[in-house]
Amino acid sequence: MFSSPTSSRTLATTTLKGAGLIDSDTRMRDATADKPGGRKGASKIRTHRTRPIDAYKEPHGPSRASMLAARTQPGGASDILTIRGASTVGRLRRNAVTAAVAGVAPSKAHAVPVKAVEVWKDFVNRRWNPESRFLNLERMMDDPEIQKHHLLPPGAPASSVREASVLFKLASHLRPAVQTLSLANNNISSGQLLSTLAHYLPKLANLSLQNNNLKVWRDIDFISGRKGKLEHLRELILLGNPLRELEIQNGRGDKYKSDMARRFTSLIMLDQEAIATIAFDAPGPSSTPVTEKRATATTFPYEMRPPFITGVEDSVVSNFLVRFFPLFDDQRAALLDAYHPSATFSFSCNTAIPSRARIQGLHVSKDMPNQRKLDWGLWLNSGSRNLNRMGGGVDKVVNSLHLGSEEAIRAMSTLPKTKHDVSGSPEKFCIDAWPVGQGENLKLFISLHGQFIEEPSQGIRSFDRAFVLAPAPPGSRAKLNGWDVMVLSDQWSVRAYSTHDAWHPGPMRVQAGDAMPTQPTQQPTGSIPFSSSLIPAGARAQLEHTISTFSEPQRNLIMQICEQTGLNAKYAVDCLQNNAWVFDRAIANFEEVKGALSRDAFL
Repeated sequence: MFSSPTSSRTLATTTLKGAGLIDSDTRMRDATADKPGGRKGASKIRTHRTRPIDAYKEPHGPSRASMLAARTQPGGASDILTIRGASTVGRLRRNAVTAAVAGVAPSKAHAVPVKAVEVWKDFVNRRWNPESRFLNLERMMDDPEIQKHHLLPPGAPASSVREASVLFKLASHLRPAVQTLSLANNNISSGQLLSTLAHYLPKLANLSLQNNNLKVWRDIDFISGRKGKLEHLRELILLGNPLRELEIQNGRGDKYKSDMARRFTSLIMLDQEAIATIAFDAPGPSSTPVTEKRATATTFPYEMRPPFITGVEDSVVSNFLVRFFPLFDDQRAALLDAYHPSATFSFSCNTAIPSRARIQGLHVSKDMPNQRKLDWGLWLNSGSRNLNRMGGGVDKVVNSLHLGSEEAIRAMSTLPKTKHDVSGSPEKFCIDAWPVGQGENLKLFISLHGQFIEEPSQGIRSFDRAFVLAPAPPGSRAKLNGWDVMVLSDQWSVRAYSTHDAWHPGPMRVQAGDAMPTQPTQQPTGSIPFSSSLIPAGARAQLEHTISTFSEPQRNLIMQICEQTGLNAKYAVDCLQNNAWVFDRAIANFEEVKGALSRDAFL
């Protein structure tokens, strides 16, 4: 009778135990996995067996077990500064490891691996002066340690944002905090390398980028204060950069300084020269004689005049517009007869909300809910020819100018439907027209400003449109279809909505507003002079919300300053604080400096 595999294995185990060849608690396993009754697969019990790589690494580096122990001990690897992108300097190549296992000596001498971040850390510490809080990162490519370990500092060929981030993060750990940083003479050619600077050193006060290779304003925008970056920067040096040198050479030095001051509002020194700043200073005793107060202009020399049409009969202009816009709104294909066969058409979009409209809250007002439904996407994707924001090269510039009447009508047909109420609300449109050219080349130029309703959202947009018209020749397609003139050129600019008050006839106030008496009449406590208010319509609620954190007496004073001067909340508070919250002194101080204030100071 044949025995089962299980009984055979039990008998063999008992015999071997009796002979002392195996221990009593050890089970016998089949030599092969395919025998009947044998144990299938590898055991789930794993032991820390010695690997060939450990035999090679143990004399010269940590084994897996030692590394595991190091991680669990205080001060081990968990305490090391970790920065994404940091690499290991001196890491042995795979073929060197293979050769060592095979008994062949590697070509390089064995050394303890050194992390690149440690090299960077040592470099930053050597360049750090804690007494002056100055970190000198100039000429990094010339540093012997950087060259020895073949590291790529910012500005070096093939360097990336990662290396710059390593440096800036290490700098953020220095104590006391870094106040002055110099990155001069590093051949930095892209502002993207500086994109993490403001993140790690947000309160940096002084920065030198002298003798680098920054060429365009976009490089500066990576650290620009207007985007919430380096808001505490007081001094910036850009000497020796193509951007700065080109602006100076082309006679745009003042514009360069103005653009820099706009980007970094806290800046007081640029390229080792002071920037003129305006602030409210409390009046104090003066040793200079009091000079006679000069009159300050509060309006422009010329008033805003009504629309004008000269050199041509009014009926020519009105007949054209009254017929043109209804067809443009409802049947654009019918305008083909009104355009010359070689006419040109283009349109551009200005998506920025005008300052006055933003202050008045026109685009978020509950009274105009349809403004929130407007979308610029279709306009921008239909060939907007805003040359200041156009990308895509020459082809896009050329293709956005439509040549010929058929191309012009085809381009118009892709744009959203509109509704111009030219006849019903003429006050919402401003029309100027005059002849251009001479003799047989006499043309008519029409400049039109107004607004239209976009369908189906029913939101309102403003626009500017310029036509160049010519008399329709007898027998021409335009003349046969009842057009006295035909369009040679049509340029249409679509803008975010703003009211038609801009061309309202009358005096044009300068930024400081109407003249105010030096010694204003005393206002009753808690009262606000609404009759002569310079606060734009719709801005009062926003202003009251802005100053809601002040006490009631202070709020009254701030509102009175805003009412009488037109200053915004920030400058009104600054004016009062620097004059001990005394109303008369604040008004007198404003009258002294209002001619030098920028537009940003006013509502």
